[in-house]
Amino acid sequence: MDTRATVPGAQAIARAASLLRLVTASGADGVTTSDLARGADLTRPTAHRLLTALRREGLVDQEEHTGRWMPGPELFLMGSVAAARYDITEIARDIVRSLAVRTEESAFLSVRRGDETVCLVNEEGSFPIRSFVLREGVRFPLGVASAGLAILAFQQPHDVDAYFERHPELPERWGAAHGEQRLRRRLAETKERGYSINPGLIVAGSYGIGAAVFTREGHPQWALSLNGVEFRFTPERMPELGRTLLAHAHQLTSRIASARR
Repeated sequence: MDTRATVPGAQAIARAASLLRLVTASGADGVTTSDLARGADLTRPTAHRLLTALRREGLVDQEEHTGRWMPGPELFLMGSVAAARYDITEIARDIVRSLAVRTEESAFLSVRRGDETVCLVNEEGSFPIRSFVLREGVRFPLGVASAGLAILAFQQPHDVDAYFERHPELPERWGAAHGEQRLRRRLAETKERGYSINPGLIVAGSYGIGAAVFTREGHPQWALSLNGVEFRFTPERMPELGRTLLAHAHQLTSRIASARR
């Protein structure tokens, strides 16, 4: 059941949360009201009204000259408190850096947040030609980018079924390759192989591979991924990249288990 239809005020909270996600994903340059309204599927007046309320609470801020919206100071304070429980970036950063050094590709750590992944850490590789699909703060639905594909592949089957029921819009928004049947095939291949492959399905020529990182209880909560240009991810090189990625993902899984005992 969709609680937004039964809990008073839930729809407004969901809309405000959607705007907050879009603002935080916009980076240091901020984002316009029109772009936020479009991204959250709201009318511009509704978006502006919610943003004004969020600004009064310090959750967003508006640049005086450009009118662009940016994260507010209260988000920093809340994030600092939440980081003590949820943030693994400090114990993962050297692993992400090692992955970038070993492969010369850009390496990333992403975390699952509901039905999305959020990039937490980005280490640029030394190879001079790069893909810029992913950066810190960027979100993708599970099953779309390589990190989310790796996480979704290792969910329980009933959780995967429920995900598809909640998101019939995936092929319309992200292309026919993200239809349920084709995505299920990629999930099965990912589980068999151990790591996911995204062969330019978000941006043509931009390849990615991802490996799930697990909690102590065995739940896929994070993912390490590599991203780069197509000619760097050849069939001949892919197994080597996959082995390196899986080794680093296993190292981080072991480190998380030890740190949270």
